Amino acid sequence: MPEISKFYGILIYMYIDDHNPPHFHVIYEGEEAMIDIKDGHITGSLPRRALRLVYEWLDLHKEELLENWNQLKNSGAIKKIEPLK
Repeated sequence: MPEISKFYGILIYMYIDDHNPPHFHVIYEGEEAMIDIKDGHITGSLPRRALRLVYEWLDLHKEELLENWNQLKNSGAIKKIEPLK
């Protein structure tokens, strides 16, 4: 489970060889969710404040997330993405 970013206690990661659609996983205070990169659909649950921060980060880094998704499928390598500040 390669870590992509971490901010305000929120851990963002992707699994190698994960299923479509392109998505990332989020862990925050024991809660876990999966977020679709293209439309932001959430599976699982996060506190409202954490989810708002994750969506803000997603809006800033959607292109980089899709690049990481494709890299994981091709070579298993990812790039860290700037945390939310």
